[in-house]
Amino acid sequence: MTQPRFDVLAIGNAIVDVIADSTDAFLAEQGLDKGSMRLIDQAEAVRLYGAMGPGREVSGGSAGNTAAGLAALGAKAAFVGQVADDELGAIYRHDITAAGVDFLVDPRSDVGATARSLILVTPDAQRTMNTFLGAAQMLDARDIDPAAIADAAILYLEGYLWDPDVPRAAMVKAIDAARAAGRKVAFTLSDTFCVDRHRDGFWKLLDDGRIDILFANEAEALAMAGTDDIEAAKARLAAAVPLLVVTKSERGASAIAGSERADVPAEPIERLVDTTGAGDLFAAGFLAGQARGLGLEASLKLGAIAAAEVIQHYGARPEKDLKALAGDLLA
Repeated sequence: MTQPRFDVLAIGNAIVDVIADSTDAFLAEQGLDKGSMRLIDQAEAVRLYGAMGPGREVSGGSAGNTAAGLAALGAKAAFVGQVADDELGAIYRHDITAAGVDFLVDPRSDVGATARSLILVTPDAQRTMNTFLGAAQMLDARDIDPAAIADAAILYLEGYLWDPDVPRAAMVKAIDAARAAGRKVAFTLSDTFCVDRHRDGFWKLLDDGRIDILFANEAEALAMAGTDDIEAAKARLAAAVPLLVVTKSERGASAIAGSERADVPAEPIERLVDTTGAGDLFAAGFLAGQARGLGLEASLKLGAIAAAEVIQHYGARPEKDLKALAGDLLA
């Protein structure tokens, strides 16, 4: 097998995050569940944007954040996601390219507006996300280049993009291309709402042996397994996938590969500011470790370091030098 051009090629929603400080009272007034993610239409996006406080525009999107984190850790990363030929689309393309990620899809003028997520952050650093998918849900199977997929050691997919029919077909094509090329496929469950809507489809991916690495947080793992026992959930999922990674917020993370298991604590932080992107950057660190041939524990450690950096500032892209923070792990 030839040496791949990319360590990881990520496919996901290309979204510009608009992040604003909020209060529990404002969330209640708007009828929003703190810590949740909901999909909204363009009219609701305009209404809520008018009601919320001043926002900071930061390029985001789950898989895009992971790609940016990978590049910050010195990995060769590419991203596939759809933006419109508009102002936010130009911002997104500039930001991810400037982060050192190869952006492989051209903007289009026939897909509506570029996606945006209105993220309300309360004083306890919980983020409540209101996402208008716009152009992101128009990623077409024609935009998937099998040669580019084959040129990546790992294909990484976000569960969020599984929801609309059009990009789901694109992701299926990408999985087919990766498997045909003998590459690994990583998948993140993204959110319990994704699991609730697509549990059967996700299980089919696992049962058919189409996923090599599965990322989940504890709530997602419980939802997938249909149990309230986290160890039972891990056991069931680990039996269905070669490598399972489960994050546990401030309690660290676990990885299980057959009979091998590793657990690491969360990295210490000075101040919790915004949890947006914590899981995305954890995946970046873990995948960077796997791309370098590191073991489970070292890969988990890299994930914890990357996640700790991103939750200490607003936005889901790293601001400090992740390679310096990783130290000897990347030496």
